[in-house]
Amino acid sequence: MPGTPEPDPVRAAGPPVVVHGVPGGRRVLVLDPAGAGKHDELPATWRPFTEDREIVWARLPAEGALHACEHVLAHADGPLPMTDLVASGPFGEEALLLAEHRPSAVRAVLLVDPAAESFLEADHARAADEDWLREHGTRIAGLREEGVEVEIVAHSTGGEDDRVPAPLPLGHPDVVAALVDAFDRLPAVRRPAL
Repeated sequence: MPGTPEPDPVRAAGPPVVVHGVPGGRRVLVLDPAGAGKHDELPATWRPFTEDREIVWARLPAEGALHACEHVLAHADGPLPMTDLVASGPFGEEALLLAEHRPSAVRAVLLVDPAAESFLEADHARAADEDWLREHGTRIAGLREEGVEVEIVAHSTGGEDDRVPAPLPLGHPDVVAALVDAFDRLPAVRRPAL
């Protein structure tokens, strides 16, 4: 992706994709720019999701991770083939692109701090993310016409709870809580395309 910095070799070490959970269950494809899961583990906060979902954690600093994401979406099978894409920070656009290439395989694109690179102070995070949504409005409208939900589920707050600069890590408790809420709100089956 243009403008993306060279990966940190420490973060790039390890598998490109980590898979845990119920094969054939509702699939969640995570685009993680931080490269968590280096030792074939999910962040502890994500482990409860594996009880009823298949989590495919793409470690983006690792070579081949984006190709693996395309493969996952191209081979959506099982009783719940639709995938929920979760992306953090600069990979929000990549999540939209993946969904555009395979809209029939995607139920929702759920974003965390997609405009993280465009603001310096966390109190501007929500406004920057709203600007990001407007900037990508045509693409998002196209996905929604295909029946794919697109929403920002979490923003940096800049408070002590964040503990790190934006974007919030995907394992952050606020991100996980927002995803639980989103998963509960999303319809079990995708609404038909317009």
